[in-house]
Amino acid sequence: MKKRLISGLLTGIMALSLVACGGASESESASESAAGSSDKVWKIATDTSFKPFEYTDDNGDFVGIDMDILAAVAEDQGFKYEVQVLGWDASIVACQAGQADGMIAGASITDERKESGWIFSDGYYDANQSMAVEASSDIKGFEDLSGKSVAVKTGTMSAAYAESLAGDYGFTVTYFEDSPTMYQAVVGGQVVACFDDTPIMASNIKDTGIAMKIVDGTGNDPAAYGFAIFNSDNQELVDMFNAGLKNIKSNGKYDEIIAKYLGE
Repeated sequence: MKKRLISGLLTGIMALSLVACGGASESESASESAAGSSDKVWKIATDTSFKPFEYTDDNGDFVGIDMDILAAVAEDQGFKYEVQVLGWDASIVACQAGQADGMIAGASITDERKESGWIFSDGYYDANQSMAVEASSDIKGFEDLSGKSVAVKTGTMSAAYAESLAGDYGFTVTYFEDSPTMYQAVVGGQVVACFDDTPIMASNIKDTGIAMKIVDGTGNDPAAYGFAIFNSDNQELVDMFNAGLKNIKSNGKYDEIIAKYLGE
């Protein structure tokens, strides 16, 4: 999978942090003795805009499914954390460089990523990828893309999906750093379509009214999103995430979070 590393990324990376300590006062938590007995603050990197999983709301607060799941898991397990809002590529680099302990950013669990050093939690949400076009476009499927350019977000499952189709259907792939910029390229006519995670596009179209539509029949098979680390020394963090995820699914908190953002 293609990955683009941004030069100079590591300089001042901590200045982009957003502090969000979970479970700091939950001394009564059943898991406190295991996870909250130390003063360790786990550094968790995330994307800047991947609505509804992470984004800035109208009040200027950084919110989303990933943020709420992380908070609920931390409360359940009694650990403290700090969110670093860095962007997709920057989050990967920060984790690989040891400047972040883990990453939650709608990252699909794949064998390719595992082979390249990602260590994933259990899946916390199943999503697939599909194609969207400008609302008035007459493109009805991949066969209409010949000789045209489509947009993807660098290093994502949707990018890999588009790349796997490009040769068969004769289109070229243009890379962007974030979903909102990519969507604007579609609306502005710089590209004829984009590939992204289906719930992300559906949420943006619904909530922002952006002039786009998802093309029926273009989705691939779903894959699970996972919390990720890049250093086996942080396995404790994955173990706590898995335990907390299991608990919030059992007590109904997980369903509340999903319903809050997706109405499911």
